[in-house]
Amino acid sequence: MSARDPRPGDLLVAAIGPGDPVFERTVVLILDADGDGALGVVLNQLADLPLSAVLPDWVERVSEPQVLFRGGPVSPNGAICVAALANRSEEPPGFRPLFGTIGLLHLDTPLEIVTGAYDDMRIFAGYAGWSPGQLESELADRHWYVVPSRYDDVFGPDPTTLWRRVLRRQPNRLAFLSSWTEDPELN
Repeated sequence: MSARDPRPGDLLVAAIGPGDPVFERTVVLILDADGDGALGVVLNQLADLPLSAVLPDWVERVSEPQVLFRGGPVSPNGAICVAALANRSEEPPGFRPLFGTIGLLHLDTPLEIVTGAYDDMRIFAGYAGWSPGQLESELADRHWYVVPSRYDDVFGPDPTTLWRRVLRRQPNRLAFLSSWTEDPELN
């Protein structure tokens, strides 16, 4: 199903079947992918810890739901902020563009600079990472589907239904997978 290698801004949608239980029914936003490997953040897993416990000053600035997301198993004690610029012609300090208006915002950026500079923000504890060749191997084994992202995939208000919604809008067989249930008798 994956006709190309993933690029920043693409989504990795977890396939159904045996695979890493950490990534079961996840949707990963690719932030970087090159010869050195790939990294991204899981968009549809909420962290067990509230955002207010780690970054209380950021709670009112992030998009709904105003929670901390579990970005992946790598460096779970670190935080990554994905943000969307409010004004494409300005690049505020602490921002690194990735694709479109979306990029990474350094969490040491003074909040006075952050206020009003971004349309949306999400904070992720940890990230998903692949060493050189690892993601390509997982794609060849059909553990993931590579699909284009939409803005609402990254910042939509209901991340818990994202896996089904992303699959449902895909052509052919992938759309059918959106109705998959845990009970094999119902599939």
